Amino acid sequence: MFSSIRTAMVVILSVVVMSSSASVLWLTVSEHEQLFLESQQNNLFALTRNMANDLVPFMEQSPRDTFSLNVVLLRLEPYRNVINATIFDNDHQLVEFYVGLQGRRVDEAMLPASYKPSDMTMGISISDGKLYSLERIGEQAFPVGYLLIVVDLNKSLSESRRSLVFRTMPWALLLLSSTILLSFALLRQAFRPLDAVTRFTQSVTEHKDYTSRHTVRGTAEIRRLGQHINRLMETIEEELNINQQQTKTLMEQQVTMTRLANFDSLTGLPNRQFVMDTIKIELARARRANDDLILMFFDLDGFKGINDSLGHETGDLILIEVAERVKTILRDGDILARLGGDEFLIIPDRDATELNMITVSERVLSAFTEPFKLNGLSLKLGVSIGVAKAKEAGYELSQLVSNADLAMYRSKARGRGVYTIFSPEMSESHKRKIMIANSIDTAIEENQFCLYYQPKVDGNGIQVGFEALIRWHHPEMGNIMPGEFILVAEQSGKITAITQWVIRRACEELHQITDRFSSRVRVAINLSVHDLRHSDLFDWIYSAFQEYNVNPRNIEFEVTESAYLDNFDSSEKLFKRLHNLGCKIALDDFGTGYSSLSYLTQITIDTLKIDRQFVTQIETSERCRLVTVSIIDLAKRLSLKICAEGVETESQWDYLRAQGCDTVQGYLFSKPVPLHELKDNHQDIPHDFTNYRIDI
Repeated sequence: MFSSIRTAMVVILSVVVMSSSASVLWLTVSEHEQLFLESQQNNLFALTRNMANDLVPFMEQSPRDTFSLNVVLLRLEPYRNVINATIFDNDHQLVEFYVGLQGRRVDEAMLPASYKPSDMTMGISISDGKLYSLERIGEQAFPVGYLLIVVDLNKSLSESRRSLVFRTMPWALLLLSSTILLSFALLRQAFRPLDAVTRFTQSVTEHKDYTSRHTVRGTAEIRRLGQHINRLMETIEEELNINQQQTKTLMEQQVTMTRLANFDSLTGLPNRQFVMDTIKIELARARRANDDLILMFFDLDGFKGINDSLGHETGDLILIEVAERVKTILRDGDILARLGGDEFLIIPDRDATELNMITVSERVLSAFTEPFKLNGLSLKLGVSIGVAKAKEAGYELSQLVSNADLAMYRSKARGRGVYTIFSPEMSESHKRKIMIANSIDTAIEENQFCLYYQPKVDGNGIQVGFEALIRWHHPEMGNIMPGEFILVAEQSGKITAITQWVIRRACEELHQITDRFSSRVRVAINLSVHDLRHSDLFDWIYSAFQEYNVNPRNIEFEVTESAYLDNFDSSEKLFKRLHNLGCKIALDDFGTGYSSLSYLTQITIDTLKIDRQFVTQIETSERCRLVTVSIIDLAKRLSLKICAEGVETESQWDYLRAQGCDTVQGYLFSKPVPLHELKDNHQDIPHDFTNYRIDI
């Protein structure tokens, strides 16, 4: 905070002196104000009494001499702080009113006072910064009236205080300045030995001369400080010599440790950690330059059998020989590393052409044409090679290694002793995921998606709602199940577009459903965890409602409890706004996620959906029945609706109805079907919907 101790002491001393001076000045002003107030009260009391005595003969006259009364009141003219003066008769009625110099500056003081003598105490009183003096005119036994004089006390005090401060301030400032300057001079003289110590330490810091010593002088404390500094210099000089010797030893050890950390102790090749770090650097360079990078992955065919039958010593000798053979066929700049066991990795030096991949691979294969002669044995070993390119892996290290590893195993599958260059066709699942991800945008544009609806029925078997489920019929891949393309869409960042399509299509088809079934039917739309993280989700929904003139009371949004709670703040804000519109909120897969139920008191929901894993085991598992009954009871106690999914048998439905389940859905009633295949109800839906209005 302070640049030096001297500055700190000067500042502290100055603050103390100024604080003390301010305190003395404050006490002086306070005492002055008290004395001034007493003086003002005494003076006003005397003035009021004198004027009251002078008013007696004029107040006893009948009729009263108004001119004489005003002449007496005009005696207040020399007093600058008088606001007004009022003469009252014995009945407390106003006789004469005078406005003083201070009162003329304030408009409201020009009017007669609204108070009466009966409302005030005789003598001096203070209120609202004014000094009031009420005096009886005449004898106490035979009064003829009252005189009230009002003085502006605040202005008087302010003028008195200002006068006192202006008279004392120059002397106070002079005394304060003199004290600070004198203190600074004395401190400067006292700190000279300490400044010498500072200059000495600064010189040592700049010149690194630890053989120099400080000349000790000054007060006892500073002399002791100088002696300690000299002893410290001696210690540093000794330790410096020791550290120089130790540093030399540590540098030698560091070279050894670096080699052990980055190189394989058996073959002397770079190890896994070192080569992975190197690949990361090369991938970053290749990405920036838009170049490619080759990664060759190979291991030895039949090495495990040799290692197990002839022992690890022979296996180690083979690994050493393998490293030597491969190094001899590589060029300067090519990197050969041992990943572990019999696995090796090659990074050719910045030449990612097809010809180079083939050339290097054939050279490695040629290194194993001759048998290994060890301990009188001739051992024949093959090698399987996998080659991958960085561009095909998106410059991702893990994907690049995985591609090379996949190509190497393809070589083993082809009979070993060969090389294989990775291509996306080697992984059908990978290819399919890419195709699905690339087809999502086209599927939306060409309406390849469609909505299927699964009915929700009440206890009477009446369809009271439908869950909208997306389906995709690809022109080349056929039907793609949601469990497959939804996951790909989430990984590729395209789930948002699918959600928007589902919302708009459900809103578009809602009128057909309400016209066919009832204006009170409700359609459920599922939202994923990725949807809840999007800040514009509410705007999409609201825009679709307006475009298709949708009654929000006909829409229900379903979300899993894990998705809801993983994004609690944003989810709660969204569902409150949707709930205010009139939409219903259902908590899907309830009972399979969070163990704590405290969140049920904090979230905005209308319905709990019992997960199918409980429903399907109602007939066979007592535990599942207990859990189901507990969920239903919990929902009822929280005034929530309950819906069970996955109902496939009459006994399951009968049990759920008996326990008070509001609605169910499952294959017992219908599997998800297109809109035109939905079966009609034969009676009205017994639920009430009121008129609606969209509010944000």
